[in-house]
Amino acid sequence: MRGMIGLVAAIGLALGLGVGSARAEGSRYFSIATAGEAGTYFPVGRALAEAVSAPPGLVVSAVASNGSVANVEAIAGGGAQSGLVQADVAAWAFEGTGVFEAKGARPGLRAIAALYPEAVHLLVRKGAGIHALADLAGKHVSVDEPGSGTLADVRLILSAAGLSERDFTAEYYKADLAAQLTASGGLDGFFFVGGWPAPAIAKLAAAQPGAFALVPLTAGEGFARETIPDEAYPGMKGVETLAVRTLWLTDAGQPDEVIEAITAALWSTRARSILDAGHPQGRSIRLEGALDGLTVPLHPGAEAFYRKAGLIK
Repeated sequence: MRGMIGLVAAIGLALGLGVGSARAEGSRYFSIATAGEAGTYFPVGRALAEAVSAPPGLVVSAVASNGSVANVEAIAGGGAQSGLVQADVAAWAFEGTGVFEAKGARPGLRAIAALYPEAVHLLVRKGAGIHALADLAGKHVSVDEPGSGTLADVRLILSAAGLSERDFTAEYYKADLAAQLTASGGLDGFFFVGGWPAPAIAKLAAAQPGAFALVPLTAGEGFARETIPDEAYPGMKGVETLAVRTLWLTDAGQPDEVIEAITAALWSTRARSILDAGHPQGRSIRLEGALDGLTVPLHPGAEAFYRKAGLIK
């Protein structure tokens, strides 16, 4: 650990991006595209920004967005310097398959790190009669908004179960609005993909204890398995479900020295304390898992750090 601290400090100082350092040419601004503020990406992205920002040399900020698919487009189009993206969406974008088959490949995507698992949530009102995917027929359920990784994953999960959005009344709302409508009876439930606890679901469960349930999900090619534990949300039993990894992505055109400094800062002692104090999934962001489940190549700057840290031989 002492060697790692020294490595992080040395990289920061060598690149002139350490805390309190100044760059003669002025500040560099670096954004992290996340998702809606009621999801998991936004609080995690905000913690990442705080952890790696080193003003006045490097100023990092988290910005709300429509989610994984939109974040890929923002990175590829230069609208964001980086973003949080589901691993499956990243693979489709890099290869030009799946939801990116018509859009075309985004070969410039590069990874900074793999972060944590994202669980697929299907939250429903008790009494709605939804205990499994097959029970969605005739129900009123939100599948998240266009441009989100949730919607892309929901379509895969429905297809694996022999279903589609045509089998129920599908709405396309962000998690916060979907939660409000589920609470008021305007929806029977909604899907959300993200690390637990998701703020929108936690708020809903706390406001109406015992009124909602999570539906177990087991069918879906390419997904990992994840357990949402009992009491992850107040008054709700845990379930077995599906999951994907969250990746922090950037573009191949970002300067190697900047990405190496950001990667070093991500694994610093200061970052550890910030991540541990924030969203619970921040505690799952660990150096030993930084290369797990990557579906796009590492950025050369990130790769340089991991080689020096001994993760890549």
